[in-house]
Amino acid sequence: MLLSDPTPLIAVPVIPVVTIERVADAVPLARALLAGGLSVVEVTLRTPAALDAVRAILAEVPDVIVGVGTVLRPLDVTHAVDAGADFLVSPGTPEGLAQALADAPVPALPGCATVSEALALAAFGFPVLKFFPAGPSGGVPWLKAVAEPLPDIRFCPTGGVNGDNAAAYLALRNVLAVGGSWVAPAQAIAAGDFAGITARARVAAALRR
Repeated sequence: MLLSDPTPLIAVPVIPVVTIERVADAVPLARALLAGGLSVVEVTLRTPAALDAVRAILAEVPDVIVGVGTVLRPLDVTHAVDAGADFLVSPGTPEGLAQALADAPVPALPGCATVSEALALAAFGFPVLKFFPAGPSGGVPWLKAVAEPLPDIRFCPTGGVNGDNAAAYLALRNVLAVGGSWVAPAQAIAAGDFAGITARARVAAALRR
C-alpha cells in the first residue's frame, strides 16, 4: 500500500464534510455520525475551532477516523498532522502542496477538477483523488468519461453531491466514496440537532457503492 493511499481508511460510502464553529460540538457530532453508521468524517479548516475539534474527536471518539480538509498550504499539512489527523484533504493541489501531501506521514485525498490535474497528481503517486467541485466540474458524466482513459485513478467527488444524487456517483466504478455537507450541515450542528444528523447519517450509510 502506498503511504498516500487512503483506501483502507474509507470504510463508508459517504464522508460527512463538517464545519465546526465550537469545540464543544465536536464530540456530540462525532458520536451522532457514528451512531448513524458513518465512522469517517472530514473536519474542514474553515474555523479557528477546527484543529481543537479534531483533537477532541480523536481523544473521545476513537472509533471515528478523522480527516482534515480545506488543506490549502504546506503549513496546513503540518498543523493537521500535529493535531493527529488520520488523513488530509485539499480542494485543489498546486505543486508545492502536492509535494507536502506526498511527504506527509498520513494518507491524502488531493483535489482536482481536470484530467490534467488528475494526471499530475497520479504522477506524485496518489491513487485516489478528491474531485472538486464535482457538480460544476462535470459531475457523473465527467467521471464516466474519464473511467477508461484513467483506469488506475479513483475519485471521491464532493461539491454539489447530496442525498438526491449520491447514489448515482456511488454507482460508478471509479468512485471510492462521496463527500458532502448534507449529512451534518452547519445549521444542524449549531442548533444541536444531533438526532437529525444521526438520522441522515443512517440513510447515507445505507447507500451502496
